[in-house]
Amino acid sequence: MKWYLKVVRDNYANFNGRARREEYWMFVLFNMIFIIAIALVSGLLAGLFDAPAIMGLYMIYVLAVFIPSLAVAVRRLHDVGKSGWFYLIGLIPIIGSIWLIVLFITEGDRGTNEYGPDPKSADNEEINTIGTTEI
Repeated sequence: MKWYLKVVRDNYANFNGRARREEYWMFVLFNMIFIIAIALVSGLLAGLFDAPAIMGLYMIYVLAVFIPSLAVAVRRLHDVGKSGWFYLIGLIPIIGSIWLIVLFITEGDRGTNEYGPDPKSADNEEINTIGTTEI
């Protein structure tokens, strides 16, 4: 959950830098859980109250997380040394989606690349402070 909150709260529209595999896939996992839960609840309420407008809750959530989803995907591509424009590869039927998934599961470049420092490096304190609070 901390990775989901990091993407939505701290890096809402941050297209710069790099994102680890764990950050990307944990965001995707929790995002899918929330999408399914909201779709089920809003669908149930829409049927129960005979008010199809309640399905708008689902659309509001999808629109709210569109920018952070795109930003974390671009940062994930940066981690493997690719430009964010490679996300458009997914528009190629079948092969594009497979290639994009392969890029997302590939381990990131070791050390600094043109998009920033390695987020897994030992001297990167950001990863150690996620989920902690300062008093």
